[in-house]
Amino acid sequence: MDGLNAGYGLLVRWSLDGTGQETAAQLRQHVVGTSMARFMFQDGLAFKVWRMSEGAWFEGTYVFATEAARDDFRERYAAQGDDCGDVTAIIGSPPQVVEAYEVVAIAEGPEGFRCGPGPITA
Repeated sequence: MDGLNAGYGLLVRWSLDGTGQETAAQLRQHVVGTSMARFMFQDGLAFKVWRMSEGAWFEGTYVFATEAARDDFRERYAAQGDDCGDVTAIIGSPPQVVEAYEVVAIAEGPEGFRCGPGPITA
């Protein structure tokens, strides 16, 4: 990262409108069981965060070390069209938002970054 910019972000967000707890559970399983391992070795990727507001939206937030790495990933992603992989298959519709952005800064708190699944839900 170049000191003027902490990274190059990409947001990919799907709507979960009309989906239920089963879809949320499938997304959690997919992320922990498949997707995390896939992205741990993604060239140019600094980190990825999967976020969800159950019943509202699910998203992948990516931060890349270089603009070229982000743009290359975005181009390969866009080339898939409406078939944007496993998440689209689980949800049943393509993402509503695919947006590049600037990461101005990243502050790591005293707890540090942890890799792994989030809270366990019943």
